[in-house]
Amino acid sequence: MSAKVGQRVLYTLGASDAADINRRRTDYAVFWRNANNDVQGEGGRNGHQGHFGNSAAEGDQYPATIVRVFDETVTTANLQVLLDGNDTYWATSRQLGDGPGHYQLDDQAGA
Repeated sequence: MSAKVGQRVLYTLGASDAADINRRRTDYAVFWRNANNDVQGEGGRNGHQGHFGNSAAEGDQYPATIVRVFDETVTTANLQVLLDGNDTYWATSRQLGDGPGHYQLDDQAGA
C-alpha cells in the first residue's frame, strides 16, 4: 500500500520533533508572560498563534495526515501531526516505517 495525500496515519515523534514542539510551547509561554513589551509582536495583537499543550516526548504517537508525497517507492511524505494541544506539527520528509521519526499507515498501526 502506498502513501496518498489526505490519508490518515500514525506518526511516532523523534527526539528532535519533541524538542521542536516543546521549544515552541516554552517560547510562547515566555512571550505571554512578557506581553507588556514595547516591540512589534506585543501581546494582544492579531496574528499570533499560541502554542500550548501537554509536553511531547520521543516515542509519543499521534494521528497525522499526509499533505504531500514525494517518492512513492520509499513513501517519503510531509505530515501534519495532530498534537495533544491547540497546535499541529509539520513533520517533513518522513518515511514509512517503525520507530521514532516514522509513520505507519492505518492498516499497519498497532500491528
